[in-house]
Amino acid sequence: MANGGIIGPVQNPIVSVASTTSAQVFTASGTYTSGPQVRFVTYAVVAGGGGGGQNQGGGGGAGGLRTSCSFSVCGTTPYSITVGAGGAGGTGGNAFGATGSNSIFSTITSAGGGGGAKVNCSPRNGLPGGSGGGGAGAFFVATIGGSGNTPPSSPSQGNTGGGNPYPGVPAVCAAGAGGGGAGAVGNSAPKSPANAGGSGGAGLDVSSLFTAPIPSSGIYAGGGGGGGTSSPGGTGGGGAGSCAPAGTAGTTNTGGGGGGNRSNANPGGAGGSGIVIVQELTKTVAPGVWSINDAFNYKKAGQWS
Repeated sequence: MANGGIIGPVQNPIVSVASTTSAQVFTASGTYTSGPQVRFVTYAVVAGGGGGGQNQGGGGGAGGLRTSCSFSVCGTTPYSITVGAGGAGGTGGNAFGATGSNSIFSTITSAGGGGGAKVNCSPRNGLPGGSGGGGAGAFFVATIGGSGNTPPSSPSQGNTGGGNPYPGVPAVCAAGAGGGGAGAVGNSAPKSPANAGGSGGAGLDVSSLFTAPIPSSGIYAGGGGGGGTSSPGGTGGGGAGSCAPAGTAGTTNTGGGGGGNRSNANPGGAGGSGIVIVQELTKTVAPGVWSINDAFNYKKAGQWS
């Protein structure tokens, strides 16, 4: 390699042996310690999903999902990781689903998904969260979904839950709306048939950010389906809604929202727990003297630490 006229030994790139292309997956709280010469990591932080509501209940919102391909770390420094639990499904005859718990990596916090609404309350709207919970059935009064990306982050960590805009006689839209997902808003229950719930919003596929396979095919944070028939959860772990048995729980370690329940005799589904994934980025490091052209080219390629 040319040394550009600079006095000193010629250096060839050396890839840090501390770097890795393997993703470290945290399904429970713990500590991540970066390699001695690692300066940047890719991460996906998924919070716990919200629980589904009971009694024409809305689906639970998915846990917030935040990612980055260039998060700065300091070699050998330990970073605390919290993996949020999913919120409980509504139970006891007539109840909201509970909001999921936050997941945290270092300074990055993803918010738990909002719980799905119940019908016998005012307002009958889904709860806010990383993604919002679905609104309850429109029992004379139109309902709205809980707001997503709450508290706000950029890029957005999630979407709003579905609402039910068809108030009228009890037979009209007597089913819950879907919870929001990281990739799409939750869906309203259709006007007909009256017992059909809204489907959960789709999650996001983050597998392209990582060089190694990651759990659940890399799709996370799907919203729960609303309480009713034909109300699937969103891709990425969202639980299906139900008319009689308990709503389906969100899938463990996906941040999926729990499915709502149309009946007041059976509970909504619990939200799925979250997950944190961290992958160290390979960097070019070497001692000695480099030409300014070499330094510029490696910096431009993202390989200069």
